[in-house]
Amino acid sequence: MVLESFKFQTPQITYLIKKKLWAQVIVALFLGLVLGIFLGPEVGIVDKNIAELISDWLSIPANLFLKIIQMIIIPLIFASIIRGLTSSGSMEQLQKLGLGVALYFVATTVIALTIGILVVSAIGPGNFIDSSLIQENFGIENSDPVEKSEWNLQDIPQSVVGLIPSNPLASFMSGEMLSIIVFAIIVGVSMISLPKHSSKPILDLLESIQKITMKVVSWAMRLAPFAAFGLMAGITSKVGLSALTGLGAYMLTVVIGLLAMILIYIVIIKIFARRPVFSTLKIMRDAQLLAFSTSSSAAVMPLSIKTAEEKLKVKPKVSQFVIPLGATINMDGTALYQIVAVFFLAQLFNIDLGFTTILLVTLTALAASIGAPSAPGTGIVILSTILIAAGVPPIGVVLLLGVDRLLDMTRTMVNVTGDLTACLFFDKRLKTDELPEEKLNKPT
Repeated sequence: MVLESFKFQTPQITYLIKKKLWAQVIVALFLGLVLGIFLGPEVGIVDKNIAELISDWLSIPANLFLKIIQMIIIPLIFASIIRGLTSSGSMEQLQKLGLGVALYFVATTVIALTIGILVVSAIGPGNFIDSSLIQENFGIENSDPVEKSEWNLQDIPQSVVGLIPSNPLASFMSGEMLSIIVFAIIVGVSMISLPKHSSKPILDLLESIQKITMKVVSWAMRLAPFAAFGLMAGITSKVGLSALTGLGAYMLTVVIGLLAMILIYIVIIKIFARRPVFSTLKIMRDAQLLAFSTSSSAAVMPLSIKTAEEKLKVKPKVSQFVIPLGATINMDGTALYQIVAVFFLAQLFNIDLGFTTILLVTLTALAASIGAPSAPGTGIVILSTILIAAGVPPIGVVLLLGVDRLLDMTRTMVNVTGDLTACLFFDKRLKTDELPEEKLNKPT
């Protein structure tokens, strides 16, 4: 009976592996683990020099993946931020509702980042792997320590002024991400004040740029199974099974942080939106499941708007502004994941993050999460920018490839939950603001 059931499930499993990238990555991760154990000193069959040569060749897809991501990250973020800001439609609507929504999104993102820092600092998932072996594996054992600057209040004014790029082209060329994001925000806000016929050609161009870069990302993601296979084989052959323990601790840390963020949403729903928690979360379930399966806030956007308007009874002028904007700039789950990943890799590479660096990383993660496109797999794309700000080798991104898909699904579900929670918050606020006017118009 068990054998017949297995035979029945086998075609479905084969179809899943062929069609789903995350399933291919998991299989590749397992095969890389098996090969790594076979090549490693624990088995002792393959000579150490030959094993290193094989590992070097197997690491080619991982290095190609990283190079492609770094190639398109700046135009991707620039186009996404401007298109997200201009989705409000008009300067009047942006001023009336947009400022409050923006402050709300920034506040919840800061909460998410704080939760991430507290959780990853308490658990210390990077300490579960031998950092010396990891550094030797990546050839950075003799790398110079990250220069730390002491915190000085006199540096703040100059740092704030320095965020405005005097030469945007130079910022693009040097990869100064914060300056690029500020420039994108300025351009986006200015485009809202222009007539639609004046800004439409640029918006069309930015839409094309975003689609082109996302197509390149989709090509890069095809390398993900090969990158995960080669990386896991190389690491396991040198580090051993302790690598898996560290990745498991890292995944657990991210999930704990995301669950804590869900609790924050529950508080907002109960106290600020004054809605029943369990029935509200039950209504959100369909959108959450779709987000979990697609890993894309954009793909869930139509269902999120429908759920907000038809089931949660949110006013259309709230839902149709908050959800499209939130799908672009409200990335609490992504921000939390990014800060945990940075601290995990910093622990792994034995890099001490001082207060100034932590503040810089937090600001970069905040800005980068705002610019993160709502598409599958882009969270790990943005991560490389934050790693550079922290002084962590960007090659560490490849370490997380094997487990990123599952975490991507989970954090996207949190992002969509955050968008719907924001709709409830501002719908309640809008009703409260309109209540005096309604009382005045009520017939006596």
